[in-house]
Amino acid sequence: MSDVIRIAELNDLWRSKHEGNGRLNHTHGIEILPAEDKNEIHRLVREFDDFHEGNDPHGEHDWATFEYKDYTINWKIDYYDLALEQGSEGPADPEQTIRVLTVMLASEQ
Repeated sequence: MSDVIRIAELNDLWRSKHEGNGRLNHTHGIEILPAEDKNEIHRLVREFDDFHEGNDPHGEHDWATFEYKDYTINWKIDYYDLALEQGSEGPADPEQTIRVLTVMLASEQ
């Protein structure tokens, strides 16, 4: 199995089921939304599966954007070492990588 396929699988597991080694962050713009909106946005992130060459050119399932009500929502996954001090040298290896999923309003980028 290629590293890209393994990274995509690990990203999907973390994002959709929170299985594996990871953290979930959201920005201030998401934080201040009503609870029902935050819950729905997180559900949409978990269930996102519309990956294609246009929005996933590297095939890692590590970023996407979608519309929710009047908002454009972005999410991304970054790969860190176990100390969360620098990027992971092996994002295909779950034993040396923490996935950090950040959910944000597109206007916050």
